[in-house]
Amino acid sequence: MSEDLDGLMRNRRSIRAFLDRPVARDVVEDICRLARTAPSGANLQPGSFHVLAGAPLGDLVAALHHAIDTGEPQVSEYSYFPDPMPADLKARQRAAGYALYAALGIERRDLDGRRRQFRRNYAFFDAPVGVVVTIRRDMGKGCFMDLGMSLMGFLLAAEARGLGATGIGALANYGPVVHRHLGLPDEEMVVCGIALGWPDLDAPENRVRTEREDLPVFASFRGF
Repeated sequence: MSEDLDGLMRNRRSIRAFLDRPVARDVVEDICRLARTAPSGANLQPGSFHVLAGAPLGDLVAALHHAIDTGEPQVSEYSYFPDPMPADLKARQRAAGYALYAALGIERRDLDGRRRQFRRNYAFFDAPVGVVVTIRRDMGKGCFMDLGMSLMGFLLAAEARGLGATGIGALANYGPVVHRHLGLPDEEMVVCGIALGWPDLDAPENRVRTEREDLPVFASFRGF
């Protein structure tokens, strides 16, 4: 297990292809516990992880695919992207998508291929472990920030164990389906999913790296 935090943060990437190899429950439990050590305003510790594997995960994926195939409408219980999307951010979003599709050999005009790839979000990219992340609906916006820090802790803890993961914001599009299928409490809202497993290092989609802006673009310094 690597103890080099800098290395973990630099090496972490979104993993969308996994080996056919299970992840032990105690490993996932340790990752969840570490994620919970994230900073939390007033120690509210917002958010819950609903962890699925095997048949329960397969049943949820089947329910999601059924909802898509039968035209169940998508929902938007919280705002993820700005609406409308500013042009500079839209360009960044497109560049990330095009990089992934190019790695998979999907042409820009291949709309069916792009839809098939996007549909894989709802199969948790065939990972052996799928996590449904929820938050109480009465939590404030700051609690989403705290949950985000917990999610980063989850991803880094997975990376430290040689596992790969990716967040799945698209899962919230079918939050009611997930809610019904898992019998979640009424006060919980589906925020996102996480696909977790042993990364297939030969898969082309796992070699995609999105670029990050350089320091002067997003940081300013005074008094140094």
